[in-house]
Amino acid sequence: MNVEILPKDDGFQGCGTICAANEARFTTSTYSEPLTAFTVGWKDSEQIEELLNFIAPVIPVAKRFEFKLSNNEQCFLSETDDIRSIGASFKRVEFVGTSITSRTYNKGLTVRVDHDDVAGDDWRERYVQLLLQRLLRNELRRAISALEDNAEFISASYVWGSAANPDSHVRAELEAAADITGIRPNRIVIGEGAWDLRSDSYDAQNTAGATRAAGLTPEELARKLFVDEVRVMSARYQSSAGKSNLLGNKIYAFYTRNDIMKDEPANIKRFVTPIDGGSTFRVYADERSKFTDLTVEHYSNVVLTSKEGIRKLTVTAS
Repeated sequence: MNVEILPKDDGFQGCGTICAANEARFTTSTYSEPLTAFTVGWKDSEQIEELLNFIAPVIPVAKRFEFKLSNNEQCFLSETDDIRSIGASFKRVEFVGTSITSRTYNKGLTVRVDHDDVAGDDWRERYVQLLLQRLLRNELRRAISALEDNAEFISASYVWGSAANPDSHVRAELEAAADITGIRPNRIVIGEGAWDLRSDSYDAQNTAGATRAAGLTPEELARKLFVDEVRVMSARYQSSAGKSNLLGNKIYAFYTRNDIMKDEPANIKRFVTPIDGGSTFRVYADERSKFTDLTVEHYSNVVLTSKEGIRKLTVTAS
């Protein structure tokens, strides 16, 4: 993953420059309750947060916490002794596995806004929205990087041309994952490039079945593959080479759920420490005579809690 190094917030950045937030400048006098409340009701027009939660669902935790690495065998446990005797307690269910002590990391960005460059009454909200989208894009890159760095031993390469059956290849990977872990991956994220190659492959075959396959929506493809959901990712970020696609010609199949608990089996989770009555983000507004420094911060940690069963497909054209 290409990492962008932001300048440190030393108080001398020019207006419009986004820099890494400096914790020493966060005080109760600069904390903005109205702008923090704005982040709670804010809707992401680019749907970055929705895609992030699809890949790495939110798990609320304290700043320092302990979790267990996922043990997929727990999904198949069954009891015949769940009947309670009079005066006795029910059998206690405990999650087993390796306990890991971890923490959420304080992440944030600051932007300086010159008062001569603002117009309207909502300029603070608009700049806060800009920082929110950038922070979420950073988190999305971390989630993809977690899958990328740990799926290399169960990856496969396919050529999708006029003689290929792309959906059959994906189905084979899902079945292979189920044979290893006993759990079929329930989510698939497809890079924009891979989705286009799938369509091109079926378009070139000129048969009734291929035409129907080419026209499937992600929702229809999910039903065909017996997974909960399929998402196509077209998100991009600025890199030294220009605009880079986050996923490109790659496909990932994995298992997780939005309502997952801290110790339940899943491949990937995003641990988040809520702040200020349940808000994920906190906003500071350092008002000066000629400019305002706006800072958005949050606490999170994207963790691959199980490497088993993640499937990575890299596809190319024939």
